[in-house]
Amino acid sequence: DEEEQRTVALFEKCSASVVHINTYTQQAGLRGALGLHFDLQEIPAGTGSGFLWDRQHIVTNFHVIKDADRATVILADGTSCEAVLVGADSDCDLAVLKVQTPVGRDLVPLDRGRSNNLRVGQKVYAIGNPFGLDQTLTNGIVSGLGREMRGDTGRTIRNLVQTNAAINPGNSGGPLLDARGRLIGVNTMIASPSGAFAGVGFAIPVDAVARVVQQLIKWGHTKYAYLGVAVAPDNLTLKLSSQLIRHNLLPLEGVLVISVEPGSPADKAGLQATVRTRGGLLLGDEILSVGGKNIACAEHLMDVVEEHPIGETVEVKFRRRSREEGVPEEVRVVKVHLAERPGSLTHEVSTSGMSPGGCVRGPNAVSFAEQDRSRL
Repeated sequence: DEEEQRTVALFEKCSASVVHINTYTQQAGLRGALGLHFDLQEIPAGTGSGFLWDRQHIVTNFHVIKDADRATVILADGTSCEAVLVGADSDCDLAVLKVQTPVGRDLVPLDRGRSNNLRVGQKVYAIGNPFGLDQTLTNGIVSGLGREMRGDTGRTIRNLVQTNAAINPGNSGGPLLDARGRLIGVNTMIASPSGAFAGVGFAIPVDAVARVVQQLIKWGHTKYAYLGVAVAPDNLTLKLSSQLIRHNLLPLEGVLVISVEPGSPADKAGLQATVRTRGGLLLGDEILSVGGKNIACAEHLMDVVEEHPIGETVEVKFRRRSREEGVPEEVRVVKVHLAERPGSLTHEVSTSGMSPGGCVRGPNAVSFAEQDRSRL
């Protein structure tokens, strides 16, 4: 029928842009008949999926290439290519690889759609390599929007697209497509008590993917605005609030500043940190809102700050509790000029490219190391 023919045509068109990724790690081994010698042995680390973003860059999940020393990309026709890591954002679970176009091959990227106009009930298709089975097509619908799941780094990934299209181990990093074969998301994880697909899969929406991938290709890492404060974890905020209530004081309503980084935007704006004394804690400033958005928790503060471009000036409302008896607390508003958070990634620049038995690196390539996202 017509629907079947459309599905066949979609697969034939889009599968050529989907790749299979194999990763490898190195382990020390022993060899030699006359004595013991240490030798590095390369062993397979895992597999995953990816897709062509343009004619030389491949997008996949960060967790697919995490801890790998080398990665190879298998194109749809079976051609194997060495991959170089361009950049990665572990909190968004995205990575970009680069391959040299094989002689005589014209690599065709996927058409990109939008995710801001998705609706529950839309038909979707997933192409990937579940359990190492290349070029597997599954279909379903958009089951939900705006979902939140905790990623490998512990940071919550927000605004995920939920789907019932089958996503299994090996599908990670593959594309989620709409009925026209346009990219609308990157398959990233499932919710399952057994580890096998149970009808609930999640994809990173393409609008977020485009924003991250463009930065990774341009700079090798993502750039984020930051205030320059470390804040109390939510469980500590609850404990402190309980103690304040017992002393007939207002509980914490925002997030408590524990420390302020010298020279940071928060430092220049005059925000105060919490100080420990012999008599106890002198509470620092309590951030209530940023740019007009009320702050509910520590992670929310990070999300709200990162919504603003680097260099923008935002209003920060905070409560400053008195450190002297008889002086009332007050709510203040200051203007903070957001700067780029330093140290987003640990860079490793290689001038020699891929060394024998070494990591896949290249000019402007970065390490697979975890990013430091603790600073706000």
